[in-house]
Amino acid sequence: MKKTFRILLLICLSASVNADENPIGFRSATLTDARSDRPLDMVVWYPAKTTAPAQLIADDAVFVGNSAVREAPPTTGDHPLLVLSHGFRGNWSNQAWLASALARQGYIVAAVNHPGTTTHDRSPKAAAQLWQRPADISRVIDAVTAQPEQFGAVSKERIAVAGHSLGGWTALEIAGTRFDPERFAEDCAAHQKLASCSVYKTINVADTPQAKSRISADLSDKRVSAIVSLDLGLSRGMTDASLAALPIPTLVIGAGVPSEELPAQLESANLATRLPSATSQYVEISDASHFSFMSLCKPGAVALLEEDSPGDGIICADGGVRSREVIQQQVVALIDGFLSRSAQN
Repeated sequence: MKKTFRILLLICLSASVNADENPIGFRSATLTDARSDRPLDMVVWYPAKTTAPAQLIADDAVFVGNSAVREAPPTTGDHPLLVLSHGFRGNWSNQAWLASALARQGYIVAAVNHPGTTTHDRSPKAAAQLWQRPADISRVIDAVTAQPEQFGAVSKERIAVAGHSLGGWTALEIAGTRFDPERFAEDCAAHQKLASCSVYKTINVADTPQAKSRISADLSDKRVSAIVSLDLGLSRGMTDASLAALPIPTLVIGAGVPSEELPAQLESANLATRLPSATSQYVEISDASHFSFMSLCKPGAVALLEEDSPGDGIICADGGVRSREVIQQQVVALIDGFLSRSAQN
């Protein structure tokens, strides 16, 4: 019994040490711009040098939070930067699981709430300015790279963007793809059940010639060296020419659980066939749903979601084969491996 107890004690001590081997810091800020009436809520996870106790970040009644040390000093040396873009009506906390996991592996990870299309700001005017989303990401890159004393130094050759759902569209736009509203409208006439079509119609993006010009413009940021899309939407409005000429490595991850609103074969898989094969990778996770890329749900979360808004319990549903936690471990490994290989090329 004593031997068994000593072994268990060593295991617990080992787990505790490992948890503190790679501490991460967390900071939040509001970005303002004199040229734009569009304040942005930004958060950043980063490798930290600290022994201070961690706190749960983005933990609430529905979703499981992740631990980090608020306002911790960053570690020295250059780090790759990954900026996250949330989906329609989502927010920065949706991918906190991904941010904290990659920060523990040496990344600086920033996320932003996009005005108009975020949980706490659904302004129709701001939502209709979809072309502002890539600009939001550029402002985050500006802010993080300019403050190494706050977040750590960024390796300027390793700046990537990852996005979920509408955030995947945002990542592709900042990489250099071009969106054609006329093409998208024609496609939606043939695929009326797609969620991307209903979302686009809801936010009324291209209702004027000026808006059509803005949404179809070049929205790229040349500092971005790789992108990742997580079960994206609106990809069918992107031009074949711009996708074929996409100049940076791209990882496309699709959710394989059957869905009428976001079928992989019409969105992520279709996108992958139009990207350069030499610089792109497509992975379809058969037991992942569209919502598997959001935070882990707590016990009782489905009931709370259904009580607040009937039908929202689907947010906690996966494919039923593996747990969301295991699926997300796979996603973290895929993204880390892809970004590491991209940096070597």
